[in-house]
Amino acid sequence: MGYRVAVVGATGAVGREILKTLAEREFPVDDIVALASPRSAGREVSFGNRTLKVQNLETFDFKGWDIGLFSPGGAVSAKYAPIAAKAGCVVIDNTSHFRMDPDVPLVVPEVNPNALKSLKRNIIANPNCSTIQMVVALKPLHDLFTLKRVVVSTYQAVSGAGKDGMDELFAQARGTFVNDPPKVEQFQKQIAFNCIPQIDRFMDDGATKEEWKMRVETKKILDPDVEVIATCVRVPVFIGHSESIVAEFAEPVDLARAYEALRAAEGVVVLDQREDGGYVTPIECVGEDASYVSRLRVDPTVPNGLAFWCVSDNLRKGAALNAVQIAETMIALDLLPVHV
Repeated sequence: MGYRVAVVGATGAVGREILKTLAEREFPVDDIVALASPRSAGREVSFGNRTLKVQNLETFDFKGWDIGLFSPGGAVSAKYAPIAAKAGCVVIDNTSHFRMDPDVPLVVPEVNPNALKSLKRNIIANPNCSTIQMVVALKPLHDLFTLKRVVVSTYQAVSGAGKDGMDELFAQARGTFVNDPPKVEQFQKQIAFNCIPQIDRFMDDGATKEEWKMRVETKKILDPDVEVIATCVRVPVFIGHSESIVAEFAEPVDLARAYEALRAAEGVVVLDQREDGGYVTPIECVGEDASYVSRLRVDPTVPNGLAFWCVSDNLRKGAALNAVQIAETMIALDLLPVHV
């Protein structure tokens, strides 16, 4: 017994990671299909030791399929996720399109699994990658000390912009050494050997859409009373988002209790040695499941403040793994009927 699973956007970086994660975690798959745009139909992708031929999303019938793991881009999800949901397929969508819909749960299983019980439209939203790793680390601290405010600066890998973003970093870095002028296509400025303090478009208040996402998504997932100010920066790293987080709490903080709570928390790994190299960097988190916390310390500039460093694989926990964990949680909560 198992489930019939459709992976939409299967040829993209996140889609491939979803297929890899399903196989590695031995998700109870009875049948699986890889879907993508017409131009990708016929290509092959890997699922464990199997090879799947990609089918055309535009002509696919979702009737009889149990779970749809979507990562095709917002416009495509906007069109096809409701079609799949109406056919009885539970959609877990990685795009931003449905995240702030009040009838769509926005879920990080370690933080708010019970939100899945309020499923209304057969669609569940996967949060933004930078939000996911942050709320996983903040949840045990919020439970202890009651979070009031977060100031976060992100250092986000180019894989957040997909394969084209990774290709542009590679091409620009290589071109630097052979005197080729950099081609700037995927980002606002040269990304190789540079940092760009803009992810997504600017909004009226001067924040970027990525910074807005971190604020509103944290409120929806963790607590509507928590305030968040984010500065999101694209950096020349292929995989792995980093965040410098300063959190202010309503209650007095105790560093020993904070360490204890973080070490006991699901989805968090603490590696914090106050010596050279005693912290986790993005290159070390690639392929790993956790949100890694390092450099935890009291912030003496505000009452009840803590500062720490957090890194996570943005393609894995920031996208594919979280989506698969949502499906696993649905099964654990007996919210998905088993396909026999």
